[in-house]
Amino acid sequence: MTVTGPWVMPAETAPHAATWMAWPSASYTLGGSPAEAELARRTWAAVANEIAAFEPVHVLVPASETTAARRLLAARISVHEVPLDDAWFRDIGPTFVVGPGRELGAVNWVFNGWGAQEWATWEHDAVASEAATALAGAIRIDSPLVNEGGGLHTDGAGTFLVTETVQLDPHRNPGWTREQVEAELARTLGARHLVWLPRGLTRDNERFGTRGHVDIVATFADRGLVLVHDQRDPAHPDLAVSRELAAVLRESHDAEGKPLDLVALPAPTVLRDAEGWVDYSYVNHYVCNGAVIACAFDDPADAEAREVLAEAYPGREVVQVDARPLFARGGGIHCITQQQPAL
Repeated sequence: MTVTGPWVMPAETAPHAATWMAWPSASYTLGGSPAEAELARRTWAAVANEIAAFEPVHVLVPASETTAARRLLAARISVHEVPLDDAWFRDIGPTFVVGPGRELGAVNWVFNGWGAQEWATWEHDAVASEAATALAGAIRIDSPLVNEGGGLHTDGAGTFLVTETVQLDPHRNPGWTREQVEAELARTLGARHLVWLPRGLTRDNERFGTRGHVDIVATFADRGLVLVHDQRDPAHPDLAVSRELAAVLRESHDAEGKPLDLVALPAPTVLRDAEGWVDYSYVNHYVCNGAVIACAFDDPADAEAREVLAEAYPGREVVQVDARPLFARGGGIHCITQQQPAL
């Protein structure tokens, strides 16, 4: 089937046909001991199993991890044996879109290890994206843009949140201009207006970060409604980041020219871990059919975040999963999930 578009990326809140994930297998993800490896597996499985209570889940699993995955994943979850470098499927997998005749498309971005970072490998990640595209029966849409799913959010009506430090990263897209990025996202995702945020969180811009993914700082809960990370402690450098991002968003508008309403999602009260300033964020949640799978950090702010999310997503159950093992490895719940829209 040949479809040239226009393609549209629905909002994450729109109905899903399924969720796609990848199983942890990289050495830095599994850690240096059997106990650390088991913790990683159980955390990925906990997220998958919670989502599977609400919609179908597909998990790509390397051959070496098939036994462990089948042991920990709910029986209703589909397991597909595929070579992998990493388990952050939001970034290494395709971004699903819908065509003019309700065809399912899958945008296959160029992935280069979050800007060719020296610790990253990505030999198999193109295979992971292609595999999910084929398994889902989607029309493949190739893009020359180096990009990751965690680097964008949409309201489903053509408005997108992105960060200058990702799509304009010289290690990703040297020489690209804002206008070129906007044109490519219009072609592949149906973008009509981009809100360019200047940066991401402090830790996410350090050695093992993504250089500023938007999905831990801001997201659309609905058209015109943006949830934004709110660091309130002056001891944390993200206080300045939060204020800067909120100021930009207050001056922004959607594709219809309407101003954005902001709702603050509190940052957890913990400020540091063994590696430095944390980038713990409740913004990094995943919306599935009938539920919000949200991060928990065994933190006093967990309860407030749950209330904010429940109000922002009325009619959906808020399910919290301990996300500290994910953040210790470089991401969160949103980072390991990817929605396939219902047609």
